[in-house]
Amino acid sequence: MKKILSIDGGGIRGIIPGQVLIALEKKLQVRTGKPDCRIADYFDFFAGTSTGGILTCICLCPSETDPRKARFSAEEAVDLYVKNGDKIFDVPFWRNIATGNGNLDEKYPAAPLENQLKEYFKDLQLSQLLKPCIIPAYDIKQRKSHFFTQHDAKKKSGADFYVRDVCRATSAAPTYFETSKVYSMSGVSYPLIDGGVFANNPALCAYSEVRNAKGDPSAKDMFILSLGTGSANKEYEYEDAKNWGAVGWIRPIIDIMMAGASETTNYHLTKMFSVTDSLSNYSRMQPASFYNAVPDMDNAEEENIRALVEVGIKTTEDCDDELNRIVEILIQGDDPVEFE
Repeated sequence: MKKILSIDGGGIRGIIPGQVLIALEKKLQVRTGKPDCRIADYFDFFAGTSTGGILTCICLCPSETDPRKARFSAEEAVDLYVKNGDKIFDVPFWRNIATGNGNLDEKYPAAPLENQLKEYFKDLQLSQLLKPCIIPAYDIKQRKSHFFTQHDAKKKSGADFYVRDVCRATSAAPTYFETSKVYSMSGVSYPLIDGGVFANNPALCAYSEVRNAKGDPSAKDMFILSLGTGSANKEYEYEDAKNWGAVGWIRPIIDIMMAGASETTNYHLTKMFSVTDSLSNYSRMQPASFYNAVPDMDNAEEENIRALVEVGIKTTEDCDDELNRIVEILIQGDDPVEFE
């Protein structure tokens, strides 16, 4: 069985699936008696969009002393947001005025995010990540989806990029961060924005990619753990929305579009696994509620970060039995995913 991990986009809400990864990693360590094992050791294929793409790349970052082992624990991956979220989503007073709170220009300067990515990845290339993965972005010039894939990057320089640029591209959410311009190792430039505009939940992208791997695996041959950020839970009141114009709809429509894309992917995968009588091979985890947390993608105030951590912990507690079942699936040995 090919084991796939997929992580949704959602800005600072990446803390929520991050807590699930922390709990899963700890369970794997206890179950296997290997205190140093990592998430990357037990999945064959990874997918991540936006904040999920960043978490994916951190989990797949090789150790500087042993390139076959993961450098960071799940907790260290989530620390990007817990410890540095306030720097990434910080708006200087002058910028807030100049951009009209993000209505006239992107709301946040990209430098703090880029600095954090550079600190984590330095000059690491996509081809050097530990496992095959797919990370979506969108090319605004060619008007088509752009998929960063580790397995293709290993074969040709035109598909290889600095990992920091991959993460910058997949998280370039419109109105939040300026469009990214990244260069492949062959020197070709791409103007890219957040992959969440079309694949906020990249699990179906992962399914399709693995479906075309060697051996032609079907849903019966795959296990997918898909982690959401709770984006579908935010509500908009009719009395507020009925008179919104273009400016009023800017932020809500991004959230609605990303949530809708995530729900649609979940709908398709549920049907696809059901028709092959293998629904138990597909697990989708979302927080039941935001409780005391504010669901905005960019609310990185210290109090809200603590609240998001609590939401993530509560999600793991609610899914404890399912996580235990998943651990048993993951520790079963199998051949890795191979591509032509």
